[in-house]
Amino acid sequence: MNVVPALFRVCILMTAALIQPGTGGVSAQNARRIITFNDHWEFKKGPGGFDKDTSYISAEWDPVSIPHTYNRTDMQLDKNFYTGDAFYKKKFIVENSLKGRRIFLRFEGVGSVATVYVNGRYLTEHKGSYAAFSFEITHSVRYGQENTILVKTNNAARKDVIPVNHFLFPIYGGIYRPVSMIITDPVNITVTDYASPGIYITQKDVSEQSAAITVKAKLENKETAMQAIVLQTEVKDAGGRQVAVVRKNLDVSPQGTTYADQSFEIKDPHLWNGVKDPYLYTLTTSLIRNGKELDAVTQPLGVRRIEVKPGDGVYLNGVKYPMYGVTRHQDRWQYGNALSHEQHEEDMKIIREMGATTIRLAHYQQAEDMYALADKMGLLIWAEIPFVNTTSYQESENAKQQMAELVRQNRNHPSIYVWGMHNEVYSKTPDEHVPVLTRELNDIAKTDDPDRYTAAVSGYGEMDRPANLAADIQGMNRYYGWYEGRIGDLEKWALGLEQKYPGYKVMLTEYGADGNMDQSSDTLPDPSKLNPVSGQFFPENYQTETHIQQWAIIEKHPYILASYLWNTFEFAVPMWNRGGVNARNLKGLVSFDRKRRKDAFYWYKANWNPEPMLYLANRRDSIRTLAVTRVQLFTNLKQVQLKVNGKSIAGKNGVNDKHRVFENIKLKKGINKIEATGAANGKILKDRMTWILQ
Repeated sequence: MNVVPALFRVCILMTAALIQPGTGGVSAQNARRIITFNDHWEFKKGPGGFDKDTSYISAEWDPVSIPHTYNRTDMQLDKNFYTGDAFYKKKFIVENSLKGRRIFLRFEGVGSVATVYVNGRYLTEHKGSYAAFSFEITHSVRYGQENTILVKTNNAARKDVIPVNHFLFPIYGGIYRPVSMIITDPVNITVTDYASPGIYITQKDVSEQSAAITVKAKLENKETAMQAIVLQTEVKDAGGRQVAVVRKNLDVSPQGTTYADQSFEIKDPHLWNGVKDPYLYTLTTSLIRNGKELDAVTQPLGVRRIEVKPGDGVYLNGVKYPMYGVTRHQDRWQYGNALSHEQHEEDMKIIREMGATTIRLAHYQQAEDMYALADKMGLLIWAEIPFVNTTSYQESENAKQQMAELVRQNRNHPSIYVWGMHNEVYSKTPDEHVPVLTRELNDIAKTDDPDRYTAAVSGYGEMDRPANLAADIQGMNRYYGWYEGRIGDLEKWALGLEQKYPGYKVMLTEYGADGNMDQSSDTLPDPSKLNPVSGQFFPENYQTETHIQQWAIIEKHPYILASYLWNTFEFAVPMWNRGGVNARNLKGLVSFDRKRRKDAFYWYKANWNPEPMLYLANRRDSIRTLAVTRVQLFTNLKQVQLKVNGKSIAGKNGVNDKHRVFENIKLKKGINKIEATGAANGKILKDRMTWILQ
């Protein structure tokens, strides 16, 4: 499926004349146009110390297409990865017929610092790998002639750019998300307000009877005189039928920016209802002069109301919503973070297969595809900036910039319900750097988007950490049985908070354990001997047991308003060497290449996805040392049968009714065949595995 970036779904007229092969040439047409700018780039690495070594000048350029990263391999293998300068160059022609129009470039993501030159002229620098940025090139291009854009990228960790290190995840280098050229009339909706869509949707008083909608627009006029226009906002339903339209006469000044808003009501709205019914309208704001459309921007409109109630849960349109949560990093084995739309979509389909209803997109702003897909699939999104792991005391301005970018670029997505400001950064008192900066970040989010929740995340289980009370919601990362304590200690933690802080909004934002699918053990390891920081033996069965026990605790405690297991997918951590796989965080429930699913994946599928299923756990622990053992079955079926070597075995519920346990199973020497059978909707479901007793 070919998807236009979510923030700029406008009417695009693409013809053969727009792009000249090999040049990226552009010719004029009416209204706003967005043209892909991803092909015919050239690339070369520079030395690590660009200012001290100019040998890169004589290096050859390699042809590449965007998305592209120059760390797709080295950052996934060990800590000896390249950081430093790399250069991207592209030649393109802007036709003479575009004189009098405005021309912009928009980069969706460059890692991590981008410096841009057009025809040798410095135009802009952008600090931060994860947000889009845009800038105008109208006055820097030569019309009817060849132009050159040069982008210097650098992914070295810096104290003034978050994240300030590569410790928890790699900062890949390169132009790793799509690039677009945007062409507008001189009178237009702004393109350069933190690369946002330039229109901002607010919903109030949402019910099944009506919804009050307000659209704020930022307008620019580069003509020499005041321009009288009609500002029009139109809403269409999923079938393309108009359900609302408002118009306003407006004078747009050639000085500064003109701010305008329009309010209207939608009667009997079809509500956006999460995974059950993610219904989307489209909202288009247009500038019209003398009956001619000068500019238009279209955004998704999902009409919904979200409430987070302390001690109770998350409510969507007045109904309690099951918060079955996962987290997601964006990188992938042998691709780095330079992913296609199809790869983002595959990740979302895997997440939905598990039955998840909400995602924490950690620990940074992710691709626009992800938010657009979440809108369409009905997943509630926690979106956050990469203020994570530690503080340098020099990142304040960049953190504020990235907070503004995250909110303004994405606030129209109905799937987003909370803005995250930091993860596991601390100070000892409320007067120090992190709490003060967090309050400033909270103010930015609330000023730009006052109706959404904000959150901050602690790696401690204590409510009164000073950095974490500046937001509406406190998230806590708890790795009981892994980094501390025993697996079952999660229950004591939850009970303690319920009793001491009954009116607080609390979410369990990370939990889990590493699990290596290629390491097996038919007995559960002693957690005191696993050594999660430098150990090399992380058998999958321990991860499975962690999730079995801890989900059973979570579902009994509505005080935990939402939970987010860590992580859906394995991901690169170049500074780590743990669990028998270098440079890898093995807490994912799906392999780094997305080809294998761990037992814990099917545990959650049994609990969260109503589609009938059964799954025999511990199948990779196939070499057995104990003649008397047990079998675990994950299923959402009411009646199941287990046979071991053809003999039926009676079982019972384990931690809940999705967990069937068959005890005191006697294995024979050699091969043992185990089969589970159940029925649903007139169909027989089976799963089989083989264990070998040595």
